[in-house]
Amino acid sequence: MKISTCFWFDTQAEEAARFYVSLFADARVTEISRYGPGQPMPDGLALAVNLEIEGARFMLLNGGPVFRQSEAASICVSCDTQAEIDRLWSALTAGGGKESMCGWLKDRYGVSWQITPAILGPLMSGDPARAARVMGAFMQMRKFDIAALQAAARG
Repeated sequence: MKISTCFWFDTQAEEAARFYVSLFADARVTEISRYGPGQPMPDGLALAVNLEIEGARFMLLNGGPVFRQSEAASICVSCDTQAEIDRLWSALTAGGGKESMCGWLKDRYGVSWQITPAILGPLMSGDPARAARVMGAFMQMRKFDIAALQAAARG
C-alpha cells in the first residue's frame, strides 16, 4: 500500500512539480501522465505529475479551474536552521507567493506551506511558562526567527 497527497491545479501541475523538486536535495519527479486527443484538457498537457520530496509522495493533478487550493491543507516543512527557513521562505513567496502568520505562506500556485523550525516542538513542550513565551513570540512572526524564539524561551 502506498499513500500520497494530491493537489488540484488548473494547468500548472508540471511547472509546480519541477519548481518544488528544485527546492529540496532529496526530491524528484517520478512519473508524468498526459492528456491525449479528445480528452477534456489540451493534448499533451500533464494530467498528473507524481513526485517525492524528502520521502513524502505527492500527486499534482491538472483538472482545470474547478477547485482552488486552500489553507485547510498545507505542506509542513520542519527546518533545522534559520538558513533553511530563509531559503525556502524566499523561494516559495517569490513570483506571487503570499506571506501569512506563524510560518504559513501560500506559494505562487496557491499551495499552502508551513515552514517551521525543528526546535519549535522542544521549545513548546515541558515548561508551560516557557511555551507561553515562545507562543507569544511566534504569534507576532510571519517567517519564523529561531534566535527570537530561543530568546523568548530564555525569558
